[in-house]
Amino acid sequence: MTHVYNDPDTFKEGVLTGFAAAHPRHVERVPDASGFVRAGGPLAGKVSLVIGGGSGHYPSYNGVVGPGFADGAVLGDIFASPSAEQVYRVARAAHGGAGLVLAFGNYAGDRLNFGVAADRLRAEGVDVRVVWVTDDVASAPPETTGDRRGIAGTFTVYKMAGAAAERGDRLDEVERLMRHANASTFSFGVAFDGCTLPGASDALFHVEPGRMDFGLGIHGEPGVSSTDWMSAADLADQLVERVLAERPASADGRAAVLLNGLGATKYEELYVLWGEVAPRLRAAGLDLVEPEVGELVTSLDMAGCSLTVTWLDDELSPLWRAPADTAAYRRGEATTSTLFTERAVAADATVAAAEEVASEASRRHAEVAQRLVATLAATVDEHKVRLGEIDAVAGDGDHGIGMSRGSRAAAEAAVAAGVAGGGVHSVLRAAGTAFGDRAGGTSGILWGLLLETVGRDLGNQEAVTLDRLSGAVRTGAARLREFGRAEPGDKTMLDALLPFADELAHGADADLPLAKAWQAAAELATSAAEATAPMVPRVGRARPLAERSVGTPDPGAVSFALIVTAIGEQLTQTSPTTPSPTTPEES
Repeated sequence: MTHVYNDPDTFKEGVLTGFAAAHPRHVERVPDASGFVRAGGPLAGKVSLVIGGGSGHYPSYNGVVGPGFADGAVLGDIFASPSAEQVYRVARAAHGGAGLVLAFGNYAGDRLNFGVAADRLRAEGVDVRVVWVTDDVASAPPETTGDRRGIAGTFTVYKMAGAAAERGDRLDEVERLMRHANASTFSFGVAFDGCTLPGASDALFHVEPGRMDFGLGIHGEPGVSSTDWMSAADLADQLVERVLAERPASADGRAAVLLNGLGATKYEELYVLWGEVAPRLRAAGLDLVEPEVGELVTSLDMAGCSLTVTWLDDELSPLWRAPADTAAYRRGEATTSTLFTERAVAADATVAAAEEVASEASRRHAEVAQRLVATLAATVDEHKVRLGEIDAVAGDGDHGIGMSRGSRAAAEAAVAAGVAGGGVHSVLRAAGTAFGDRAGGTSGILWGLLLETVGRDLGNQEAVTLDRLSGAVRTGAARLREFGRAEPGDKTMLDALLPFADELAHGADADLPLAKAWQAAAELATSAAEATAPMVPRVGRARPLAERSVGTPDPGAVSFALIVTAIGEQLTQTSPTTPSPTTPEES
């Protein structure tokens, strides 16, 4: 149970504020961003390593910013990816002129948000490499290692990349060594009980008394298999066997080894387990190079632990042994390389965009857009508990919470843009940016892109017609399909969005009134969302627990259907005196 907090919605902000106050020797808070850079700012001519992901994993991310490790860290809300805007701001603040490596665990929301930020940085002339960690052997078989999640092995991979950058390696070499370290890293975990989000009355999942789950995730996901409680000796057999099963043929025995506690399994227990694990590893021929036992990548108050082995060679061994000095992790006497003699001046991440003056027709329709975004927020808030319960079946249970944060921010931003005289594009762009920034995760970036794309196609000049709206929705759906690399049947939001977009276009072709066409499309989206229940997820966080999700619809598809249904009801209730977004004549 998380006992100390003010408002659960501001828990992360409280963590960031307190951490900055506690560790000024190691970090500086990035203004208007959810993250930190190393104290003193970036070093001129040094490759910068920026890591990140959802909060709730301390000391991962902000706890390992400093010489010999990360140059910057960006944190999303609990177990949710940071937004693309937050990643961008921290990366700009950490950039010293020699290029950036953006690194995170292999989760869909992180890939999407870090990818958008990387594209934006590249457009500004920054050389950016993106590397995600795939160490969890339980989440995918050896033939598809690229589908594996990143869990505690992120610690060793980040450490080695940070050491390479600190000694002055160039960007190509830092990226190569980081990918080499990732390919050499394997982890396997066990859960004894789930974790509880701030403000929640119960854990995201429970392990039955007298049982334990193998193959857990680090976002509150349950394990992939369950077994009876076993002794430390028997548990050591299981962990060692699973990790060593994929020992590379080239491995000479040298290994960096972590026994990681997930938050509620205390050091005394970990040492009991290490007393069983270490001799088994040595008996298997491993040379344990400076092993680490403790809490390195946690999951709030989850009871559990994981074993990580990174196979070392002549390239990786010196990087693992290299000094580091951070708030949560120190090794040796870390000093800044003599190659870097001055601090870089980070570029200002705030760029003011010229605002197009909206037409009177677009401003009137922007008022309707504001009401519809408010309806979106109210709908999510009404159903957020149910959405979280659906998500918890095979995920981390935060879909409702994240959507609620994002939609509330979107509604506020839409009103502000309207008050400033914005048209439909301005209002929906502001809503999309705020949604993505505040919600984080996969749902945040997808809804942010959808709102922004629809707004861009509708523009700030022409009146909104059903034909133009259906075309904008189709464009948005296509953008999400391409960007998220998901297809129909993958059990995602797209399984409801694509039929909705097609049906709305059919309504436009049939010259139906907008409200009637929208309602028909919403009904089809609802049926499509329900039809995801028997599907097996092929992408996203639910994929490693695919069988558990069978029988439960996809939360992203369900939330989309609920939202468009409520918007359809709002459209039918628009009074005759209220400007309707149906035709130019009604404007």
